Amino acid sequence: MRVYVPTTLKDLAVAHPEGVLEQSVAYAVTPALREWYVSDDLEELEYAALNRAALSSVRLLAADPEAPCRRVVLAVEVADSAVSRFPGDEYQDQASLGRVVLAGSIRLAKAAAVHADDTDPDVLADVAAAAAAIVAADEGDQDAQFTVDGAEDHDLLWFAIQEIPSLIA
Repeated sequence: MRVYVPTTLKDLAVAHPEGVLEQSVAYAVTPALREWYVSDDLEELEYAALNRAALSSVRLLAADPEAPCRRVVLAVEVADSAVSRFPGDEYQDQASLGRVVLAGSIRLAKAAAVHADDTDPDVLADVAAAAAAIVAADEGDQDAQFTVDGAEDHDLLWFAIQEIPSLIA
């Protein structure tokens, strides 16, 4: 099963020397996501899971103001048995659809790819604004939600795992 693991460049830099990322939350194509999205196209469903992981990366950025303001998501193939339902997600809001728990840490060598924001100043500004607004958006502030949605207007770029050193430099 492919999972999308949200992280930050700072956390990726910490994980890189040992090759292990300690992150238990990921996003995947779950029955709830499939039902909500009403599509049989696996590529579209995986893109939806990737976008939810990117939003989760914004939450990580909001919690760590010292992290560079670029969303980062690892795409990793894991055994189905390594994935379980997120506790308390009996009712999932749209942003939490596809959220799962991973059993164990993530070996960076097993990652299929890294997805990260471009370094374009407009992208970085939109991601920083989203990180600053996400708590207010979660509390129902529509203007803040508009700001958070602005970061989603930017697609994440694809990087091979061999490019991690240049990403974190």
